[in-house]
Amino acid sequence: MALAGCGRGDSLESFGGPTMGSTYSIKYVRRAGLAAPSEVQAQVERILVQIDRQMSTYRNDSDIERFNDLPANSCQAMPAAVLRLIEVGQQLSRDSQGAFDLTVEPLLNLWGFGPQGRGEAVPSDTALAQVRQRVGYTHLRIEGDQLCKDAAVEVDFNSIAAGHAVDRIAARLAEMGIDSYLVEATGELKAVGRKPDGSAWRIALEEPRDDRQLAERVIAVDGYGVSTSGDYRNYFQRDGQRYSHAFDARTGRPVEHGLASVTVIHPAAVMADGLSTLLLILGPERGWDYAEKHDIAAFFVIRADTGFVTRSNHAFDRLFAGQKQ
Repeated sequence: MALAGCGRGDSLESFGGPTMGSTYSIKYVRRAGLAAPSEVQAQVERILVQIDRQMSTYRNDSDIERFNDLPANSCQAMPAAVLRLIEVGQQLSRDSQGAFDLTVEPLLNLWGFGPQGRGEAVPSDTALAQVRQRVGYTHLRIEGDQLCKDAAVEVDFNSIAAGHAVDRIAARLAEMGIDSYLVEATGELKAVGRKPDGSAWRIALEEPRDDRQLAERVIAVDGYGVSTSGDYRNYFQRDGQRYSHAFDARTGRPVEHGLASVTVIHPAAVMADGLSTLLLILGPERGWDYAEKHDIAAFFVIRADTGFVTRSNHAFDRLFAGQKQ
């Protein structure tokens, strides 16, 4: 669907489709002389297909799943993009003292959240101890163009792959001369420029609700990636206890705190993606302290006895100063 612009021949183009077990959507301003929308969509989907072949944990022939099938003390040549994401993940792991970890796939499967999960269940202490021997970012290393492991760890890029996809797509759009766009993949976003009528791209930050979507706050974004991580969409309950898909790799268990969701704003969507996961794992106090220490723009939604309490930190308030709430 195209909407007329400001009399300059500009139009708002949009398209989307399935990707990474979810969907993607692109909106951009088409100006005179730019490629046809069909070519733009072809370029975007080419990127998404490549990322799926490299990083999907839901297909046995992806580069990362072939690596995951290898035994301990193995190496495998990897595309540069995969190695770059490993570096990003390793840095986030070091910065969080191991709370964030790309090797949690065996834990996700054990608890029923992963691609090989066999139903949601609380594992025994024995089963958990056995699986934890196959988890830990320190077991990974990069040697030239190879990814190596000294234990039978399995890598899961779900905490940063969508942000990486958004950045890749945004870079390709810019190469094609498109300077105003809103790119979204599985909920991760990046907005640049303005719409044809001169208005900003506006992003709604959701209130964590299981039954419907409610906007907690709406922000105007230009030049930033936006990522929200929460525990309110993927969880199960047993004996009155709530177990979410957000894991602290140091304990091997889902996090247990009052932070329902956190949104991070960052120039790189991949960093917004990873940092929102990291802050969610750390929780409302330690996550807040981490965001303040590292000057990360973050918006927290915290469970309280009376409902939800929202809290934005100094970097977030500085970035959106003057915008109506």
